[in-house]
Amino acid sequence: MLKLAAGQYYRNPRPKQVTIRKSTAFFITHRQLYRTMPDINNIVSFLWSVADLLRGRFQPREYQDVILPMTVLRRFDTVICPKQDEVRITNDKFKDKIDDMDPVLRRTAGTAMYNTSRFDFKRLLEDPANIDQNVQAYLNAYSPNVREIMDNFDFRNTLARMARQKITFLVFEKFQSADLHPESWDNHSMGRIFEELIRKFNEETNESPGEHYTPREIVRLMTELMLAGDEDSLATPGLIRQVYDSCCGTGGMLTIAKEHINSINSKVHVELSGQELNPKTFAIAKSDMLMVDPSGKEADNIRLGSTLSEDQFPGMTYHYLISNPPYGVEWKADKTEVTQEHKHGTAGRFAPGLPRVSDGQTLFLLNMLAKMKSVSEGGSRIAIVMNGSPLFTGDANSGESEIRRYVMENDLVEAIVAVPEQMFYNTGISTYIWVLTNRKSSSRKGLVQLINASGESFWTKRRKNLGSKRRDMEKEHIDRVMQLHTAFDKDTEYSKVYPTTFFGYRKITVDRPLQLNFQASQSRIDKLLEEKNFQKLEELDQATVLAALAAIGPQIFTDRSEFQKQLLQHLKSNGLKLKAPAFKSILNALSERDSTAAVCKKSNGDAEHDGTLRDTERIPLGVPIEAYMEKEVLPHVPDAWVNSTVTDANTGEVGKIGYEINFNRYFYVYQPPRPLSDIEGEIRDLQDKINDLMGKLFQDDDVDNDADKDGN
Repeated sequence: MLKLAAGQYYRNPRPKQVTIRKSTAFFITHRQLYRTMPDINNIVSFLWSVADLLRGRFQPREYQDVILPMTVLRRFDTVICPKQDEVRITNDKFKDKIDDMDPVLRRTAGTAMYNTSRFDFKRLLEDPANIDQNVQAYLNAYSPNVREIMDNFDFRNTLARMARQKITFLVFEKFQSADLHPESWDNHSMGRIFEELIRKFNEETNESPGEHYTPREIVRLMTELMLAGDEDSLATPGLIRQVYDSCCGTGGMLTIAKEHINSINSKVHVELSGQELNPKTFAIAKSDMLMVDPSGKEADNIRLGSTLSEDQFPGMTYHYLISNPPYGVEWKADKTEVTQEHKHGTAGRFAPGLPRVSDGQTLFLLNMLAKMKSVSEGGSRIAIVMNGSPLFTGDANSGESEIRRYVMENDLVEAIVAVPEQMFYNTGISTYIWVLTNRKSSSRKGLVQLINASGESFWTKRRKNLGSKRRDMEKEHIDRVMQLHTAFDKDTEYSKVYPTTFFGYRKITVDRPLQLNFQASQSRIDKLLEEKNFQKLEELDQATVLAALAAIGPQIFTDRSEFQKQLLQHLKSNGLKLKAPAFKSILNALSERDSTAAVCKKSNGDAEHDGTLRDTERIPLGVPIEAYMEKEVLPHVPDAWVNSTVTDANTGEVGKIGYEINFNRYFYVYQPPRPLSDIEGEIRDLQDKINDLMGKLFQDDDVDNDADKDGN
């Protein structure tokens, strides 16, 4: 029973048994069809109303410390209640005879969780005077996996605060009114309830409203893309498929992936694994998995800790990997462990490269790549959503570029899909779904498909904005993306296909000769007096240098070697030998760049480069450096040459290899400017409107002045 108001109750009706055609293009269960957002909003509003009991006793940011664990606990209570007495009797009978009672009690309960006390929510409310101590006994009697969940909510400290505030009975009474049984709310719906609660908590405290929540339509599109082409193979009887999420949040991606696989073949045994850093969302995900799998195995495979520095699944590989890593978040806290693992090369997860510390989302991508099954084991498919920075951030040989290089040179990228902006609750920026696999179809080998699904034809405007989320992708929009992906069109308005080498380039350094003239003029000597290395000389040595320059006179030298020769002769005749820094400061102060001067030479006779004229060129892979120089550079600067000392860190060849995906450039469509006559017409219209407004303003002023005169 769901309590709506005093004396009013609403029993959430059981889902109707409706027949829905299973579609590999877009999967929706009867419960998902039945569950509408208003249904979820009703139960969320009821659960949120517990905040009325907490005001003044807890800070708004602390409401979730009560409401989230109580929601989980109430859901558990509805599940275990029917067999709780049987579990308690079994425990009392065998606890002194069997060391490990957990397997026995799980079998008795029929689920992976149980409670050995005599209490449930109803019985706790029968003894208001002792409810605080009874609640503690009730919590302590839960199975270890439930106690772990409550500990990650830090619920015992919350209970102690509730006891001090004398509201324990009121809170439990409120939740006793909520029907949270799995038959009323399946795990998909319950996941949405938790995510709505978290969003409301974060909005109330002006925090990121979608930090742990990926919109369901994005998850569905990711799942569709991840499973694309596997429909036939998934139909195999007795199949086992393992799915992994490296930052699983409340577990929504995992459960939707499992539902989708089972919509293709209900007999596929799907094993879920996920890791989460935030203790509260970890607890929610783990509690959800206890509902999904009676054996408790999937709940055991939801683990707490930083994926980057505390990998909870070392050496494990998976058929499908799906994730929404945090955008633009520092990995400074994980830097020591990640850097050390990077040094281990291919023995670790981060061999290809390390991105800048300010943005570690590609580290999650490398973690997923390291957990792919080998081709001999059937390979894997990955779907990961990231913002735009992994497409282009970082120059050639940088960590980000090297990661892009790795996935391209190993032909792992199947497709990249740009989704509409303003789709997420915590950001309105552009986001992209990357689809990667080590088992591409023969028609896709060596190729990457780019799909631009950011335009107006791929989204609808929301009736009510939620945080930064102002747009939705409906079923038809997702179907359209999947049609583009399946068609694999090479050059359309929304789909482009390029070879992997198309995104690569060789960055060469182009130098030009240093050409200087020299003059001992007063203005240049004044510059010399400001040089630090000259100021460090003894006063007598400074005077000697100035005397030598006076002897040379104000003539202009267009050959550095000739000027050096004369200067050294004058200094030597006065018995002064300068160290290199001081001599260099004299040359710097007395020189100016002159394109008509002789080229300055090194001691070996080679031309010396001019640092101010140094430039770089990006040459597409496959184009010879010499051919590019002859066509693109030398016609404009015939004295230029390639600096052969700047080489690639991996191959040692001249020039650094880089990879960049300039998504917007590939889909750019030229929009000609409007005719000047149209613009002029608009300007005139605006001027007329302004004149009308100003005229009315002055008319109103005249009326007011006349009224004042009449009043006087």
